[in-house]
Amino acid sequence: MTLLLPDILLVVLAALVMGYDLYKGKSDLVSTVPFTLSWLGLSGIFLLLLCLPYDQTVLYPGGYQVTGTALLFKQVFVLSALFAVLLSRPYFTPGGNKRGLLKYRSEFLFILLLCTFGMFTVVSSTDLLTLFIGMELATIPLYILSGFYKKDSLSVEASTKYIIMGSASTGLLLFGYSFFYGAADSLTFEALAQACTANPQEPLLRLGMLFTLAAIGFKLTLFPFHMWAPDVYDGAPSPVTAFISVSSKAVAIAFLLILVYGPLAPMHSSLQPIFLILAATTMTVGNLGALKQTRLRRFMAYSSIAQAGYIIMALLGDAGAARSSIIFYLFVYAAGNYAVFFIISIIGRNGEENRSGLQGLGKSNPMLAAILMLSAFSLAGIPPLAGFMGKFFLFASAAQKGYYFMVVFAALNSTISLYYYLLLVKEAYIIQPAGETAPIIMDGMQKASLFVLTAIMLLAGILPSFSSNVLAIAG
Repeated sequence: MTLLLPDILLVVLAALVMGYDLYKGKSDLVSTVPFTLSWLGLSGIFLLLLCLPYDQTVLYPGGYQVTGTALLFKQVFVLSALFAVLLSRPYFTPGGNKRGLLKYRSEFLFILLLCTFGMFTVVSSTDLLTLFIGMELATIPLYILSGFYKKDSLSVEASTKYIIMGSASTGLLLFGYSFFYGAADSLTFEALAQACTANPQEPLLRLGMLFTLAAIGFKLTLFPFHMWAPDVYDGAPSPVTAFISVSSKAVAIAFLLILVYGPLAPMHSSLQPIFLILAATTMTVGNLGALKQTRLRRFMAYSSIAQAGYIIMALLGDAGAARSSIIFYLFVYAAGNYAVFFIISIIGRNGEENRSGLQGLGKSNPMLAAILMLSAFSLAGIPPLAGFMGKFFLFASAAQKGYYFMVVFAALNSTISLYYYLLLVKEAYIIQPAGETAPIIMDGMQKASLFVLTAIMLLAGILPSFSSNVLAIAG
C-alpha cells in the first residue's frame, strides 16, 4: 500500500480542509488554517512522492495501477497544486488584489485538491471507464473555480464558455469511446490492446482515436480546439488560470501518453502525421496570437497554446523519449509559468494585470524584474535556462524518428516566441510609466515561492539530470 499513500493522503487532506470549515462555521471565516494546512499537506505529499520507489509497477484491486511514470506525473500535479495554493493567498485577503476579494477559501482549496485527485486517477487507470471518470473529476471542478468571482462578468463568462466547450469535449470523448468499445467489446486496456494488435487498421479504432484526439485537443488547447482558452484565462482568477495552464495541460498529455503508448501502440505510426500537423499549426497559431496581446492573462493563454504545440511534437518519438521529455518539460514549464503568474498577482495588487503594469519594474523592484526576465527567457527556450533543455528534449524526441524539418520549424517558432517574451522585458526595463506608480508589495510567501521557482529554472537548465527518475523512464 506504500505507493497508494500519496493518493490516500490527498483525499484525507481535502477532507480535513473542508472539515475544519464545517467545524468552525461562520465564526472563523478569515482563518488561515485551511490555507496553511493545504500548502503544508501538499508539501508533505510531494516529499513523500520523491521518496517512493520508481522501479515498481503495482496493480491494486479495482484496476488502480501505480507506475514510475504515474508517480512522476503526480509530482507535477502536486507541485502545480501547491503553487496554485500559495498564489491564491492574497486573493482571499482584503486589498490583496485590485480585481476584488475572493470568498469561501476552504471551498476553493477543497475543490482544487479534489481536482488534483482526479488527475491522480487518470495516470493510474487501467481501463477506459476509470480514465474517463478521472478526466471528468479533473475537469469539472475547473468550471467552478473559473467562475469563483461570482459578481465579475468576465469570470462568469469564462466559466460559462468553459462549461460549454468542456461539455462538447466530453461528448466527443464518449463518442470516441463507443467506437473503441465496438472494436474491442470491452473497456479494459488489455482488450483494446488485443483488438489493436490484431487489426491496427480497423476503421472503428481509427474513428475512436480521431474523436478522442478532438476531445483531448480541447483540454490541451490544440488548434483548432483552442478558442476557449484566451477568454477563460482572462476571466478566471489568476491562481485558477495558472493551475489550468499547467495541470490541465499535464493531465491531458498524460491521457494521450497512456493511450498512444499503451493499448493503441500498434497505431502509433499511423498517428504520427496527425501529431505532426497538430504540433505545427498549434505552435504557429499560439505564437502569432500572442504578438498583439496586452492583457497579461490573454498573453499567457496564447503562450500556453504555443507550448502545447511543442509538447505534442514529442509524441512523434518512441515511448521512453516521449514520456521523459514531456515530464521534464512539464516541470520546467510549470516553474516559468507560475513565476510569471506570481508577478502578475503582485502587480495586480494595486494596478491592472496588463503589460503596461510592468513599466518601470526594473527600477522599482530590480529583483522582480530579473525574475520576470528569467521566466520569459526560460519559456522562450534560451540557454542555459531550464526551458532550453526542456525544448531540446522535446525536439530530440521528434528528431529521433527523422522529423528534422519539424524540428527546424519548431525552432523558428521559438524565435517568434522570443520576440513577444522580449516585449515583457522591454516593458519592465526600457519603457517608463507616464505617472507615479504604486509601490510593489510582496509578502514572505510570495518571495519564497519566487525564489524556489527561479532556482528550478536555473538548476534544471544547468543540471538537467537533477531527477534520475525522469531519465529512468526513458529506458
